[in-house]
Amino acid sequence: MSSKLIVDIFPSKSLEGNPLGDPSTRKLPIYVPPGYEEGDQKYPVVYILVGFAGRGQKLLNDSFWDENMQDRMDRLIGEGKVKPMILAFPDGTSRYGGAQYLNTPAQGNYQDYILEIVDYVDSKYRTLADKDHRSIAGFSSGGFSALHFGMKFSNIFSMIACHSGDNYFEMNYKPDIPKFCKYYEKAGPEGLMDLLEDPKAAIRKGTSFYALAVAAMAACYSPNPDSPFGFDLPFNPNTGELHPEIWQKWLDHDPVEIVKDHTEALKSLNLLFFDCGIYDEYNLLYGARILAERLEKLDIPFQYEEFEDGHRNTEYRYAVSLQAISDAISD
Repeated sequence: MSSKLIVDIFPSKSLEGNPLGDPSTRKLPIYVPPGYEEGDQKYPVVYILVGFAGRGQKLLNDSFWDENMQDRMDRLIGEGKVKPMILAFPDGTSRYGGAQYLNTPAQGNYQDYILEIVDYVDSKYRTLADKDHRSIAGFSSGGFSALHFGMKFSNIFSMIACHSGDNYFEMNYKPDIPKFCKYYEKAGPEGLMDLLEDPKAAIRKGTSFYALAVAAMAACYSPNPDSPFGFDLPFNPNTGELHPEIWQKWLDHDPVEIVKDHTEALKSLNLLFFDCGIYDEYNLLYGARILAERLEKLDIPFQYEEFEDGHRNTEYRYAVSLQAISDAISD
């Protein structure tokens, strides 16, 4: 018996007519474990959200240096470390790179899109279709989003795993502000508009990827349909000075700032796992430590790990979170 990777084509109603004109029909890779096709057993499901500017199928690519997710899951099941589970790998990309799996009028309804996929998977595959057998995990922007789904939808997901998730925006995003200002010094509003119209072409011509990332985050956290860009920057691009009222809109999405508002939902989870590399290039280690401290003060159960690595190429950490998820699943 062997596992199988099925690439569904999923037409999303939630993404129809999105403001950037991004496709609403997308590939949805599904991993089914060994024995799925030969039997009638039902399985837990893990939804895995990749980071900014990545699609779910990225985790399934062949790699000379590491296992892809199918090989990793096969090994973990074969070693008896993980129960057989179904894995789903959504595509949450947008023209700007991604919308943090949030609903935003500047990019589209990506939160609804993920919830739509949950209903679809339960309807098509033999799943244990209840929250105690449903998990959501992710890395970087995907880890941030997994935390948000745990806070908002603990009635749907009971197990959350966040790898190096966006946290503590004061240290995570603020360092990118001067980088954006340097870009804006040369590009001006016309250059920014060109970047938003065709990011691929602008980046190939040498535009900083950080400029796109800042704009994409503004489209997530401070959208404004009345702005020519569709969003408000939380700072003056000429001076770098913060606009406190707009910056607060960003902080209203920061896990370390809003965890106190979701105490009961987080306490109801069967698993809240998160980790971070001690050399993380985006300062996410400090946000993870702050989150751990605040969770402890709120008496919210969690598992937190630090590991000796940076931010990139750490997909091997899914071996840890998948085992934690498996251990938390009720038989």
